[in-house]
Amino acid sequence: MRDGLQAYCRGCAAAYHQERQLARGKNVRPKVAAPAGRKFCRTCGEIKPHSEWDRNRSASDGLATLCKPCKAVKGRAGHLKRQYGMTEADLDELVAAQVGVCCICLAAPAVHVDHCHDTGRVRGVLCFSCNAALGQFKDRPDSIRRAAAYVEGNAWKPTLVAPGVYQLPS
Repeated sequence: MRDGLQAYCRGCAAAYHQERQLARGKNVRPKVAAPAGRKFCRTCGEIKPHSEWDRNRSASDGLATLCKPCKAVKGRAGHLKRQYGMTEADLDELVAAQVGVCCICLAAPAVHVDHCHDTGRVRGVLCFSCNAALGQFKDRPDSIRRAAAYVEGNAWKPTLVAPGVYQLPS
């Protein structure tokens, strides 16, 4: 209007908009009343306190659309799909095939997906320590073999054959 105000109050305008959306066959989410200091999560269907939500300054209530636990689950699923092309069910199958333990140490629970950085192929699921160790060795089998020989007590020293050329003991 000329005075800068709407013809209808905010509540009536919202009700009219919902009626029009229903008439057009659109999906309209019903409003869920929540007490002050709490918000309804549409993903898990629970009313949770504001401390269970991340901040979002652009939202009308200043809170995110998903509660923290739902956001974590959705983020994990998205990461698995983007990074490895697998779902949570695929990961569960892989862990079950390994009897729930790390492929390398056979002791700790398998929680980290291990993959080849060149091809992107998933090799298995490892514990944190074994996954970090492979990363430190930069997935180089020759370095890993030398480390295993060193740990087993087979001390070795490379022999200088020519300037800049070393021969490794077999």
